[in-house]
Amino acid sequence: MCRAVADRVRSTPGTHTWLLVLAVTSAVAAGLSPRLRSYLLHHVSTNLVELHTHPVRVLFASAFWIETPSALLFYAVLFELVHATAERWLGTARWLLVAAIAHVGATLVSQKAVFFGIRDERLPRSLAHTIDIGVSYGLAGVVGVLAYRVPWPWRWGYLAGVLAFFTYPVLNGGTFTDLGHLTAVLIGLCCYAFTPPGRKAASAPPRSRPRRSTR
Repeated sequence: MCRAVADRVRSTPGTHTWLLVLAVTSAVAAGLSPRLRSYLLHHVSTNLVELHTHPVRVLFASAFWIETPSALLFYAVLFELVHATAERWLGTARWLLVAAIAHVGATLVSQKAVFFGIRDERLPRSLAHTIDIGVSYGLAGVVGVLAYRVPWPWRWGYLAGVLAFFTYPVLNGGTFTDLGHLTAVLIGLCCYAFTPPGRKAASAPPRSRPRRSTR
């Protein structure tokens, strides 16, 4: 069993390196006072203020912190189910690219929505300084691209379930985070070009061959 676990870790180095960094940052955050933890998390957040002053730094750093350290086990399970599956299928480079594009794209779209909401006085100005960190946008993006790994005809059921899960909160007065999750899933669905060529051919629905006419 230990050998199987070791082989699994070796086959998904990106997933488990990311998870290890999350474990370290969660331990650091858990050891801080509430006030200091809040200051630190604001400093690495992709809110409007930080995106305006330090966009590259916070877009990178925000992917290695979670707001609630006690949720690390929950995210570890999701990493094994989602990220590890995608990394083995896509390869480390393409998997990481999908997660990064979803993380950055969903962050920018959701924060643009916050900007317009504050400008139009539909949202409080305090949201410009809110804590906005975590790995969920990257996860949602990879959930989206994994649709192309599901064989026909079950792919339609997978897509329907995923889109319903992420669309429902947005249509029912959801937050900017809900909008970010839906955006990330849609970005993942747009990453078909990153899927393995062999999988594309295998996953296409079968076509009937024309019969030769006989006389």
